[in-house]
Amino acid sequence: MNIKSIDHIVLTVKSIEKSLDFYVNVLNMQKIEFKKGKDKRYAIKFGNMKINLHETDHEFEPKDHLPTPGSEDFCLITKTPIEEVITELKNKNIKIIEGPETNPGALGAITSIYLRDPDKNLVEISNYKNIH
Repeated sequence: MNIKSIDHIVLTVKSIEKSLDFYVNVLNMQKIEFKKGKDKRYAIKFGNMKINLHETDHEFEPKDHLPTPGSEDFCLITKTPIEEVITELKNKNIKIIEGPETNPGALGAITSIYLRDPDKNLVEISNYKNIH
């Protein structure tokens, strides 16, 4: 087996509406609405990935063993210089809880900042230092 990439992840959230507002209006992701069977589902898309949103107590099967809002910690890579990201987040009144700082990314050194989404998931936003 040769795993190539991640297609999507699933976030269990308290409110689809609040999560869509944050990821679409704060992080500039694209809202996706789709049906699977009779159920309407939502996701947010960016680049060649998406995050499916499952609302607490209304998850879709199969699901995580213990679906819990606020239990995720993930890193998003941006092409935008981190200084511009910081300015944009401050203009949107989003609190940066840590950073900028240098960390090891999957492809080399990254400069990262950290914030929380509406469910208190830890969202790391980063730039690669020498990869464009």
